[in-house]
Amino acid sequence: MARLDGKVAIVTGGGSGIGRCTALMLASEGARVVISGRRKPPLEDVVAEITGAGGQAVAHPGDVAKPADAQELARWTLAQFGRVDILINNAGHSSKVRNLRWIGLEEWEKVMAVNVTGAYLLTQAVLPSMIERGGGTIVTVSSYAALRPGLIGGSVYGAAKAAQRNMMGHVHTVLRDKGIRATTIMPAEVDTPILDNRPMPPDAAARATMMMPEDVAEAILLCVTLPTRTVIEEIVISPTRSRDQSKEIAVARDAGAPPGAS
Repeated sequence: MARLDGKVAIVTGGGSGIGRCTALMLASEGARVVISGRRKPPLEDVVAEITGAGGQAVAHPGDVAKPADAQELARWTLAQFGRVDILINNAGHSSKVRNLRWIGLEEWEKVMAVNVTGAYLLTQAVLPSMIERGGGTIVTVSSYAALRPGLIGGSVYGAAKAAQRNMMGHVHTVLRDKGIRATTIMPAEVDTPILDNRPMPPDAAARATMMMPEDVAEAILLCVTLPTRTVIEEIVISPTRSRDQSKEIAVARDAGAPPGAS
């Protein structure tokens, strides 16, 4: 018997990177996985991978930054499967402009909407059914930027990821005695598509020093498969080897600055 037989999981940002690897691992352990993301074709590719291996998965496209989409994802899952046992808040978005001096309000609000508001809406939507059944696990993929703010993660991304960490801490403190497990995972550099949005995207040599999406997915799997008597509150993971980020930091410092700014 697989460890997650009979469980229903939602994975946001499930079409690539950490979300894709997580969906594959959860399904391999017997979970029925609802995979969400903004673009339908990548979601369908992941579903095909899972079902081709004998697992169970469905795609539900949507943008968690939009309140109606986040709430509909929870409503639809509950209507289809009658429960949500596991929620993986993985959808993320970073700004092109990293320096607080230069970032515009529209870009700031977009990053906050995806990372913070989307996770809040979806968490709030699944909690009633979890509480009613006496248990559930919520894992939010935050970032090392929540702990070490700077120009690599950027001002708004770091702030958003810190807010995620605080929100999961709130869920843990307030709802643990109702059987709700809330975990924050804070990875440092992972070779995923979000890196392409950096002012200076890392080259192949830099990416070779980083963690891979499956490394983070393994940490998520650990959190959701532990006995329900045990919760991992936080995990910080980082590449074993460090690398020189000085050129990327210099580019990020000036990206978005108006002409003549110093």
